[in-house]
Amino acid sequence: MIPCDLAAVPQGVDMAAKVPHIVLGVTGSIAAYKAAELVRQMRRRNWAVSVVMTRAATEFVTLLTFQTLSRNAVGTGLFDEKDGWHPEHIAYADRADVLVIAPCTANVMAKLAHGLADDLLTCTALATRAPVVIAPAMNVKMWEHAATQANVALLKSRGVTLAGPAQGDLACGYEGNGRMVEPDEIVRAVAAILATGAGKKESKR
Repeated sequence: MIPCDLAAVPQGVDMAAKVPHIVLGVTGSIAAYKAAELVRQMRRRNWAVSVVMTRAATEFVTLLTFQTLSRNAVGTGLFDEKDGWHPEHIAYADRADVLVIAPCTANVMAKLAHGLADDLLTCTALATRAPVVIAPAMNVKMWEHAATQANVALLKSRGVTLAGPAQGDLACGYEGNGRMVEPDEIVRAVAAILATGAGKKESKR
């Protein structure tokens, strides 16, 4: 496993203890702004955080926001310049104790369900053996569509943890299921996984 950046470890943390490393995937949803608060809450728990953004996510929140909050470089593309020889998606996959994708769009959820890997985030998801937590965020009609529900069932059968979605007013003007849950709920889901020692376990995904 690639060791986490020591600069990303808060002062006062005992380095003799294993610092959990969370890889956070952020996809192209208006809820991407909530991911910034999610990084802050993870850092408060002394977890190291590396962020991987889809290209669509960068239309909602800047790389600089996540780089500053996580104190780590942010990944966006398979062919980004890097210092070492290790392919970026393998590096992220190997360092993850838990992979979190929040927000997770219907498009990315479908890719995860069917093993598609056409960008840095989906390649990382396919390569990692860490537990995966996803926080869906989409229009209620997209969430209720039979294809989405089939993808949800498939992901759950492989051990993926779903946090949400929540019900309420949606950015598109609709009301119903589809809101990304609040960051503290996602953090609790990750903490529960870490507490069981399930990080980096082999999975069926």
